[in-house]
Amino acid sequence: MLKSICLPNNKVVNQSVTTQNFAQQQRSGPFLNEAAGVESGEGKIGAILWRYLTQKVADKTPATALPVQKMQLAATAGAGAVSKISHSTLLLELNQHYWLLDPVFSNRVSPSQLFGPARFHELPLELEQVPELAGIIISHDHYDHLDKHSIQALESRTALFIVPLGVDRHLRRFGVPAHKIVALDWWQQHQVKGVTFTAAPSQHFSGRSLFDKNQTLWASWAIQTESHNLYFSGDSGYFPGFAEIGRRLGPFDLTFIETGAYDDMWADIHMQPEQSLRAHLDLQGKVLIPIHNSSFDLAMHPWYEPLERLTAAAHVYQVPVLTPIFGERVLLQSLCSVPGGQLQLTQQWWRNLLPADRALAEDVLLGQ
Repeated sequence: MLKSICLPNNKVVNQSVTTQNFAQQQRSGPFLNEAAGVESGEGKIGAILWRYLTQKVADKTPATALPVQKMQLAATAGAGAVSKISHSTLLLELNQHYWLLDPVFSNRVSPSQLFGPARFHELPLELEQVPELAGIIISHDHYDHLDKHSIQALESRTALFIVPLGVDRHLRRFGVPAHKIVALDWWQQHQVKGVTFTAAPSQHFSGRSLFDKNQTLWASWAIQTESHNLYFSGDSGYFPGFAEIGRRLGPFDLTFIETGAYDDMWADIHMQPEQSLRAHLDLQGKVLIPIHNSSFDLAMHPWYEPLERLTAAAHVYQVPVLTPIFGERVLLQSLCSVPGGQLQLTQQWWRNLLPADRALAEDVLLGQ
């Protein structure tokens, strides 16, 4: 018997909703998180820099090349598919159109390509190979999510840019015409080509310099078609808002949840892997694809640790997790009808690259 997990979600969000952030933006103040006292780690910058300079962490970057599947794209997209390109960059195929989430094709996530964290895997798709796009969706303005070079290179091939409030100012400075940009507050939505994009809360911060903290909004995204309901977390610490998003916009057939670049020194704005799983459950998610990992050295943990810890926790809670290699195409329909309700998981590819002296997180967690 086939079990369907992809069910239409007919919940509609009122686009005219006024939120705290909208009111705050109207009086030209900084944008706010739902909770007071969220720490971005700025107050600990001296201690953080000292750790980066003095603390040795084994395996922060891979010793060998990561597996990548080179992408061959048709001119017309499929009805429903996703490919993970890098970090949080995803290529969606919905309703025969291509969509890019947080496209970052530059080698470094930094104000300059001369310094800063560099990608430690090959790209499965080069900028010049990206086809015509129905839209680009941005979660927030940090350099590992908003890449000026990529936006400028893709502008002529992109019909629409959907962004949180204030990020539109960056895009206009990059040369994107204003008529191509839709800027949304939390809980506002925009429908185009049969896809509804709803900006939802996240717990994070914004800024591209020392002088513009929280001058633009950060958001997660619910992405709904007649056949599928998807969730893209962007960056976020764990917070009660995930449960509220699940109640208002869920359940979700597939969630893309940040799992990586975490640390106790900035715990409010990035989740530990076990919290990523908790967020997925709060969202009423069915299948989880972890993002925000295995591309850049952004924290003090081994490069493979996010995937190890998440899959170990998911095993305990019997949550289906997909871990496609970069460039691998996942058909959304394959998540909807699975024999006996069992999902065929993708290969846990990173385990072939673990150092010989590293125990698997699952073995440690289960006491094996």
